[in-house]
Amino acid sequence: MNTIERALSKQNEKNKEENAAENTVSKNEIFGTSQSSPEVSKAASSTPSTAGNIEIDLFKMEEKGFVSTSAKRRLINEEYRAIKRKIIDNAFGPLSKSLNNSNIIMVTSSKPGEGKTFTAINLALSIALEQDKTVLLVDADVLRPNVMRTLELQNQQGLMEYLLGEKSDIAEVMCQTNVPNLRIIPAGKSHHLSTELLASEKMYDVVQEFANRYPDRIVIVDTPPLLGINETAILANLAGQAIVVAEEQATKISDIQEAVSHLNPEMAIGFVVNKGQKINRKGTGYGYYYAGAN
Repeated sequence: MNTIERALSKQNEKNKEENAAENTVSKNEIFGTSQSSPEVSKAASSTPSTAGNIEIDLFKMEEKGFVSTSAKRRLINEEYRAIKRKIIDNAFGPLSKSLNNSNIIMVTSSKPGEGKTFTAINLALSIALEQDKTVLLVDADVLRPNVMRTLELQNQQGLMEYLLGEKSDIAEVMCQTNVPNLRIIPAGKSHHLSTELLASEKMYDVVQEFANRYPDRIVIVDTPPLLGINETAILANLAGQAIVVAEEQATKISDIQEAVSHLNPEMAIGFVVNKGQKINRKGTGYGYYYAGAN
């Protein structure tokens, strides 16, 4: 039984225990359909961000179903607590010794529209609530950048400008936010050499800096989908963990299997199932199972 089959089996058993009438896995689909994704400091760095501050409308994000940074107890907050705990443990626990760049987590999917940006942002917001961790959210989906759009912020210079040499220091495109412990690097402008830029030594060097310079930092990288896009496979070689997002009743198991085949087999791989069932307008349901390198 391979990784994805184990993940689906484990998640299905969990769902049956919770509610025998919900969330069963069919032969050709992984769980169900999603209505969730609105395709929406204490700094560890001694080098200050020079890209300026950006103000996230946290109340609006909460209304749209994102993790709340307030004191409210919400279902989605609890769900992402469970998800991030596994990720943090792999990033800094015993498994980190066997992973390359264990604190670099790519968030992807098999195809567009399955909720990867929604998941990446929520994961970043949730980790930012940790008392002893900082988080950097990088929009590396340079073909269809969506982080700033989902946060209802204007796009600005970012990763591509740095890789093109238009910005000499990555701090120049690293934005401080009004969420303590959270910084964002936008994707920046599109470029016809995006594959080559992401595969460049400069990209490798900056990821190594992210991974090694700050001992308390988690880096969440929103990447393009895995199927049919060369950039994602390149980024997969730089990260130690991968989160593959699947949409309920829409993502086929065969697509997940093919997508996972493009990942580095030495990575720790997790799966977030976007159930999309809104509960009293306060959140969305997620199924999660983590399987990866030992």
